[in-house]
Amino acid sequence: MRLFRRRRGHRTAREIAPEDILLDAENLPDFDHARLEGRLEKPVPTSTYRGAQIIVVCMLLVLVGKAAHLELVKGAEYAAQSERNRLRPEVIFASRGAIVDRNGIALVSNHVGDDKRIQRQYASPGFGHLLGYVSYPKKDSSGNYYDTEIKGLSGVEAALNDELAGVNGRLLVEEDARGRVQSQGTISPATDGATVTLSVDERAQRALHRAVGGLAERIPYMGGAGILMDAHTGEVLALVSYPEFDPNILSSGTPASVIASYQTDSRKVFLDRAVAGLYTPGSIIKPMEAAGALSDGLITPETTVYSKGYISIPNPYNPSKPSIFNDWKAHGSTDTRAAIAVSSDAFFYSIGGGYEHIKGLGIERLKYWYDSFGFTSPTGIELFGEKTGFVPTPKWKEDTFNEPWRLGDTYNTAIGQYAMQVTPLEAARAVAAVANGGKLVRPTIIKGKLPEGQSIAISQHALQVAREGMRQAVTHGTAKGLNDLSYVSLAAKTGTAQLGFNNEWHNSWLVGFFPYEKPKYVFVVLMERGPASNSLGGVFVMHQFLQELRTTAPEYFQE
Repeated sequence: MRLFRRRRGHRTAREIAPEDILLDAENLPDFDHARLEGRLEKPVPTSTYRGAQIIVVCMLLVLVGKAAHLELVKGAEYAAQSERNRLRPEVIFASRGAIVDRNGIALVSNHVGDDKRIQRQYASPGFGHLLGYVSYPKKDSSGNYYDTEIKGLSGVEAALNDELAGVNGRLLVEEDARGRVQSQGTISPATDGATVTLSVDERAQRALHRAVGGLAERIPYMGGAGILMDAHTGEVLALVSYPEFDPNILSSGTPASVIASYQTDSRKVFLDRAVAGLYTPGSIIKPMEAAGALSDGLITPETTVYSKGYISIPNPYNPSKPSIFNDWKAHGSTDTRAAIAVSSDAFFYSIGGGYEHIKGLGIERLKYWYDSFGFTSPTGIELFGEKTGFVPTPKWKEDTFNEPWRLGDTYNTAIGQYAMQVTPLEAARAVAAVANGGKLVRPTIIKGKLPEGQSIAISQHALQVAREGMRQAVTHGTAKGLNDLSYVSLAAKTGTAQLGFNNEWHNSWLVGFFPYEKPKYVFVVLMERGPASNSLGGVFVMHQFLQELRTTAPEYFQE
C-alpha cells in the first residue's frame, strides 16, 4: 500500500489516517494481551482530575484549620507551657581558697552551713583585723542570685581577694512545667581559688593578742596593738589590733545585736590600730634621732648632757621668765648610750634643737632623719587602709595656725611629742632598720616573698651605738622589766606619750629586737590611752608575750 504520492514538480504531505497506523488487535493474534500489547490507551476522564483536586483542597483546609487552632485557640496555653519547660542557667560557685599560717595551720577554711551554702570559718579570737571578712552571694525576693561573688571586704580577704576568689562556672538546667529537672550540663567548670600561705605564725599571733588584750581590759586601756616582724625580710609573724571584731559574725551578718555593738563601741572596734592607727610616738624615736645626729657628726658617743630635771631657755621678751622644758626626771650627766637607755629628754632637747655647747639638728634636719627611717611614708604592706605618719614643720604650723615656728616646737618634736604621729607598723620598720644595719624593709604578710626595701645613708657605727643604748635600756634602763628573761637577750626602747588637757592619759610604747647579739626579730607594742597613774604598759605586755612564746614556740629563742 502506498503511503505517499508525489506530484510532479513538488513534494506534498497529507494527513495520516488512524487506520493507516493502528491495526485491529483482534486481527493480530500474536500480541501479548497480558502486557496490554495491541490495546489502545484511553485518556483519563476529567472527573478524575476534579476529584483529586477536591481531595487536595480538603487536606489543605484541614492543615490550615489545625494551624489556626494551635495558634489562635491554644497558642497562649502552649506558649506558657513552653516557658515553663525552659533552659535555666545556674552558677557553679568556685570554692574560695583557704588561708593558712606559715606552718600550714588553717586560719580560714570553708564549711557547709545549715543552708547548704559554703561559708568561711575564721580562726578567732586574735585574727579579726588581720584576716578580715567577706560578703556572700545575695538573692532577690524570687530566690535568684543577683550577686554571685564572695568578696573580701577587709584584711587578707580583701588584700588577696584575686588569689582567693577563683572563677565561678555555669550549669545549664532544663526544667519541666512542674519545676522538675529534666537534664543539665556544664557549660564551663568552676576554678577554685588558691590557698594563701601567710608569714604569720598562729602561735605568736594568739600569744600577742592575749597579752595586749589582757592588759587593755585589766587597766583599762582604750585599746592596743602588737607586732612581731623579721628584721631582715620584713615577714610579719604577728599583727594584732585590740579590740577586734569576729569575722564569722560580720561575714554571716548575725547576730545583728553584736554587729550593732561593734558600731557603737567607743573603743573603735573597726580600727586596725597596727596598720591604720596614728599615735604620738614619744621616746621610741630617740634611737633613730641619736643615730642621725651621730652620723651627721653633731655629737659623738661620748657627748654628755647634764639633766637636772629640766632645761631653761632665756626668754628674749621677758628675761625674768625663762622657758622651761621638763625632763621626766633628773638624770644627771648622760652620754649618748645612757641617754637612750634612761630616755633623757634633756639630752634629746639638746641634740634636736640645740642647748649650751650642742648646736642641735634643727627641725629640717630632724625631719630628714625621721623621713629616712620611714616615719612619713607608707610601709607598702599588702593590707588596705594603711595610714602614713606625720612630722610637723614650720610651714605646716604657719598654714594651720598662722603662727611662727618656735624653738620649743623643735624641742617637743625631738622627743616625739607636739604634732608628730606614727603608726605601729612604721615604728616596726624603723626599729628593723636600726637592728639590721640600715635597711628600710617592706613589711609583708606573705610567706617567702622576696625581701624589698632600701638602704638608709647612715653611719654603721652610729647604728651600733643606738643598738647598744637600747641594750642598756633593758639591762639597767627604762625597759629593765625584761632583764629577767634569761633565755633571750633583748634590746628595747620605751615611750610614753602624754594625752589629755592635764596629761591625765598616756600611750605606752615598747619597741625593740632580739637576740641582741644577732638581731632577728623586731617587736612593737602600743597600749592606747590608759590612765597616767598606771605603771603597766608595753614592757608588761612583752614580758607576758615572750613567756608564752617560749612555751609554745621555743625555736624563736634558739640560735
